[in-house]
Amino acid sequence: MARKPTSKETARKPNMREAILVAAEELFATNGFNAVSVRDIAQAAGANPGSVTYHFKTKDGLLLEIYRRHCAPMNLRRSELLAAARRVRDLQDRLEAIVRAYVVPAFTSGSDLAGGGARFTRLRAVMSAEGNEVTRKIIAQTFDDTSHAFIDAVHDSLPHIPRTDIVWRSHFLLGALYYSLVTPDRVSRLSRGEADGSDAASAIEQLVQATVAAFQAPALDQAAPARRRPVVSSKT
Repeated sequence: MARKPTSKETARKPNMREAILVAAEELFATNGFNAVSVRDIAQAAGANPGSVTYHFKTKDGLLLEIYRRHCAPMNLRRSELLAAARRVRDLQDRLEAIVRAYVVPAFTSGSDLAGGGARFTRLRAVMSAEGNEVTRKIIAQTFDDTSHAFIDAVHDSLPHIPRTDIVWRSHFLLGALYYSLVTPDRVSRLSRGEADGSDAASAIEQLVQATVAAFQAPALDQAAPARRRPVVSSKT
């Protein structure tokens, strides 16, 4: 018969579980998924490797739990805002509300357990760039439903723009969102201090307006052809 945990062990487990999550998130965000071992995570958390497998079974399961605990609140908020945005009558206002529904939760869910924070955003960027099959599946499992809902809402507002163009433009939005959250100091530096990159309200407005304009740009197959340079014949 398996031994029942003592009351002291039961009280300690939630804290150890949290310590493992925090340590893994920091290591994954810094070093990527492939380079970090279960032993590395256990050492950083002050635990033994058996504690990691006890709570999360595998390293894959640990990464999935990191995504779940951050993104469930963010995805829920995005869905709520998107539902409200789709009820806006004016098409211009509706498109802006749809984009805002996607952008705002990434900034306003600032605590580590509510979907935001620079560390988790950095982790997402690293995981996306790493191209690991495990991380690809986790990212798809976590975000594809809300991403499709966002893309469909934009397409409903701009039916003359092919959905593939909207997919590309939403892809660029995600990159801008990552970069804005992870390196706000670059805005401050390049503006020579005239803009504060850490000002979330300004970042949101800039992202929303730029993205709305990008979505409204002519479709790629409708854009005016670039002017051809005149051929200059060389004299001999």
